[in-house]
Amino acid sequence: MAAAKVHTVSQVARYLKGLLAQDPMLAELWVEGEVSNLRVSQTGHAYFTLKDRQSQLRCVMFNRSAGKDLLGDGAAVTAHGRMSFYDARGSLDLVADLVVAEGVGPLALEYERLKAALEGEGLFDPSRKRPLPRFPKTVGLVTSPTGAVIHDIERVLSRRYPLVEVLLAPSLVQGPGAAAGLQRAMRALIEDGRSELIILARGGGSLEELWPFNEEPVARAIYASPIPVVSAVGHETDYTIADFVADVRCPTPSVAAEMVAPDKAALRGEVASLCHRLSWRLSAMSAEKRGQLSNLAERLQRGAPDTAGLRRRVDDALQRAAVSTTGYATLRRERLRAAGMRLKALDPGATLRRGYAVVQRESTKEVVSRRGQVGAKEPLRVTVSDGAFTVVAGGKPPRKRPKKEPVGPAVRLFP
Repeated sequence: MAAAKVHTVSQVARYLKGLLAQDPMLAELWVEGEVSNLRVSQTGHAYFTLKDRQSQLRCVMFNRSAGKDLLGDGAAVTAHGRMSFYDARGSLDLVADLVVAEGVGPLALEYERLKAALEGEGLFDPSRKRPLPRFPKTVGLVTSPTGAVIHDIERVLSRRYPLVEVLLAPSLVQGPGAAAGLQRAMRALIEDGRSELIILARGGGSLEELWPFNEEPVARAIYASPIPVVSAVGHETDYTIADFVADVRCPTPSVAAEMVAPDKAALRGEVASLCHRLSWRLSAMSAEKRGQLSNLAERLQRGAPDTAGLRRRVDDALQRAAVSTTGYATLRRERLRAAGMRLKALDPGATLRRGYAVVQRESTKEVVSRRGQVGAKEPLRVTVSDGAFTVVAGGKPPRKRPKKEPVGPAVRLFP
């Protein structure tokens, strides 16, 4: 007989955890019962027991889980979660992620479960909500082609903003296959590319009739849409998962039509107001500029030179210049005339015309001014006023006796 295999506590704990994780029933479980032994830790986690007349089940609900505020000793609730083995204490617990009041139907339970799960993933996060275009040219509409919704939306849009075009993507809005039809219709509008936003609409109804708008594929299709989505499903008190995921939730389809398009009457008033403000602003600016121009003109006039005085000064200067120029010219002319007269007086020709002649030695052209310069028989050139001729010098010039110097000391006579 083979010896029995011995396991550690950790091995058994891990085995139990694996069994629980592999069981699909225990991985997603709804359990109803009465709450007892409730304890909330400092971190906000709730520890309690669900019990009925025969049995009890330990539960843990972590902080920020949906419905935790419904917990209280003696409260009858229905909890959603998964079974888990806590190996540190060796306990089998229901890890609850959602608690609703007891008596809620299965559809309401599924609604709460999916809402809590998608909210935990961030599909409802307000920070991802996109604004709607103010003046859309084309609006995509997903609804039934035979219902009153399409007529209500077209009537409101034609009254408020007739410029907008509505592209209808028809789809079932209740019953089997409606969720898949809503997905296909949205995908067709997105692929078409003309729609600037999508309205997902249907009229009111029961939870069962509105259920396609609570299904997870529709919620994820809205979340993945690259253009804004407006959810207008049911009446004012109806809330679907689509309402929470969509960028904008409207209580009715007619309200959605009013929200996605501006009112032409309001636009006229806004344009009139803008024109009035523009006119007032232009008038104010014109008055301001006129005042500035007037001030500049006054400053320019004050700073401008006295042109009349400057003209008179220029005229006086010109007159003085004319007088000075005339006097200067007259003086220069007189000086020039006097210089001419002096030059005329010094003109050799004039001297010759008065009977004088210029005598030059023929050989050297030297002017003879003394008798001692000329030798006997030496040819001379004589120039007179009307020409020149050659002459020959006469006899020898008389010699000059040398002056005898006194011999001995000079005798001074005594007076």
